[in-house]
Amino acid sequence: MKRLSFRTLVATAALAASGAALADVTIGVIAPLTGPASGLGIPVGNHVKLWPKEIAGQKVNVIVMDDATDPTNGVKIAKRFVAEDKVDVIMGSVATPVAAAISQVAEESGTAQIAWSPVALPSGKDKWVFRLPQSNAVMSHAVIEHMKKQGIKSVGFLGYSDAYGETWLVDFKPMAEKAGIQVGPVERFARADTSVTGQALKLASANPQAILVVASGSGAAMPEMALRERNYKGTIYQTHAAATRDLMRVGGKAVEGTFVVSGPAVLAEQLPDSHPSKGEAIKYVQQYEKAYGPGSRNQFAAHAYDSVIIMEKALPIALKTAKPGTPEFRAALRDAFEQLGRTVLSHGVLNWTAQDHWGYAPETGVMMKVVDGQFKVEK
Repeated sequence: MKRLSFRTLVATAALAASGAALADVTIGVIAPLTGPASGLGIPVGNHVKLWPKEIAGQKVNVIVMDDATDPTNGVKIAKRFVAEDKVDVIMGSVATPVAAAISQVAEESGTAQIAWSPVALPSGKDKWVFRLPQSNAVMSHAVIEHMKKQGIKSVGFLGYSDAYGETWLVDFKPMAEKAGIQVGPVERFARADTSVTGQALKLASANPQAILVVASGSGAAMPEMALRERNYKGTIYQTHAAATRDLMRVGGKAVEGTFVVSGPAVLAEQLPDSHPSKGEAIKYVQQYEKAYGPGSRNQFAAHAYDSVIIMEKALPIALKTAKPGTPEFRAALRDAFEQLGRTVLSHGVLNWTAQDHWGYAPETGVMMKVVDGQFKVEK
């Protein structure tokens, strides 16, 4: 468990003496800056460095800690955040198994959690959890609609054996079968695995028309490369966890022609002018690529960008009820998230309600294709 303070805003001695520092908002960020999901966590951490010093006129203290892609570490950090740092909100993790583990601490402590992964929780267990990524069901809708246009009737599944892979299978399979697409064989692998030779061989031998790979970051390239090495010639799809240049950097020619579902932020300039998220998506890309270079944009850093938009709307609402650093403020902030109404983000139009802590419409997902090492929007 590694503690990183990208920026801790400290009030001057005079302000501290007056007690003004007690009114600062404290955000606890938990992200996989190391470990198998670091390809997702590092971009998020990079964008957190770009956050403003004030949000909605309120000074903000940001504490960033590395969960190392380990749920046990995530829980330890979350408990420290609520017990010692008295954070007003927890943000993270990008790794779904870690986000799921953190959610119990969020519930027990009465601290809102903005998850940067599509974490699915049992009914009644997400009162304190709000998701910024598109749900797997929303993204499955986009994938299946594209498969229908391609005339695909059979699809194999090669995905993580953890919560991210399993929830994708649970959402995708019934939707695909309803659309007349047979799902199988189903093969799984662990995030830390360095080979999927056996799984790839079984899928290549079965030869479905398409294969859906459910993996993340640079780890998404490995199973696809294994499939091509086993001479699989069909169509390969990837999920929004693979919407990063790491897919092309690691996979090279093996991933050419791959279809990847994504939120709109990655495709900012390619969005039609009528798309409600185009403006915010362009702002995100310009901000991130100015700091980290052309082509560095990705699905995950955009969630950190969108977090600021959420806080800009929620803080004024919560501050009417209580002061930061108190249980009353944490509860007020949670309630404020449900009162934001229609909110345009770089990744779509969000509308959290008391009944829905996901908030995106089924049409939010955008299909893109790897062409000459670049993502291109599918028309």
